[in-house]
Amino acid sequence: MPPTFETLLETWTGESVLIHRDRPTGTWVFIALYSTRPGTPMGGTRMRVYDRPADGLRDALRLAEGMAYKWACLGLEKGGGKAVLAVPEPMRGKARRDLLLRYGKLVESLGGAFATGEDLGTTPADMAVLHEVTRYVHGIREDGRVTDPGPFTANGVAHGIRSVVTEVLDRRDLEGLRVAVQGLGDVGEPLVRILHRKGADLTLADVEVDRAEDLARELGAASVPAAEIYCADCDVFAPCAVGGILNPSTIPQLRCRIVAGSANNQLEVPDRDSLHLRDRGIVYVPDFVINAGGALVFGTMTGTDGPEELMAKTEAIGFTVREILREAREREETPLEAAFRRAERVLRD
Repeated sequence: MPPTFETLLETWTGESVLIHRDRPTGTWVFIALYSTRPGTPMGGTRMRVYDRPADGLRDALRLAEGMAYKWACLGLEKGGGKAVLAVPEPMRGKARRDLLLRYGKLVESLGGAFATGEDLGTTPADMAVLHEVTRYVHGIREDGRVTDPGPFTANGVAHGIRSVVTEVLDRRDLEGLRVAVQGLGDVGEPLVRILHRKGADLTLADVEVDRAEDLARELGAASVPAAEIYCADCDVFAPCAVGGILNPSTIPQLRCRIVAGSANNQLEVPDRDSLHLRDRGIVYVPDFVINAGGALVFGTMTGTDGPEELMAKTEAIGFTVREILREAREREETPLEAAFRRAERVLRD
């Protein structure tokens, strides 16, 4: 039976959820606050069409929990939070702007209990609209410009891939490394360009077929239909689109040694699917560890940092990935178990 608001909230271990209905558009707004003890909950605002409103709530709950673990693994005193705008249809033009203004006023009314930024389905331009009515938008520079987290997240993922490749494949560079990338959006595309510059052999896929084909043609890479990316023969599979894509249907199709990408909540059921990957001899790098580059930059930026200084911070993601992989190997456990223990230790302390 499909989950309902009630069943989802009964089993959630977070602190609180704000549920709001935007009547002019029929949008459901979910702001999930998983933890406040470490500090103000911070997390992006996702805008997406869902089959059912409860699916949007489920996404918000899982994303907020993932943000809590992400901040904890970074060692930053931030709480886990996330917002989802479950729109009935794609929003454009005036309707989109008006929805964002109403949502921004809702965030402002919380008085700093939640701070947000860009996520899947929203853009730096959207964050500028929110900033017109709320102070609680991160990534805003002193001159009013909005910093896009995508390139920083992508650079962190690239550092993480290099670390896991060194640990698992005993390779010192990415030259000739076969990487299959799923999703070519705000993180996937810059990640692909970084990997291309480092000499990786790329296979690309996106639900927008033209996007994948055009980028593949530009970079001399291969492209495949979205449904076929799981079967791509590669060293690293990098999911950079939506969550829940690693499950009993897709894991048996994988032909890789490593899963390392930017998508949030890649495992449909974390404990079950991480063990399934291990049983297949596939090393899974926890998403909330490797995709934390944007959060790291936004959580520490002062508003005056230059682009190069901000980008240099993402190298820390590679160090964290290496530490978690080595701890998992020493304890004979999955990297997910090692990452959870690291994050829970920080949250508890």
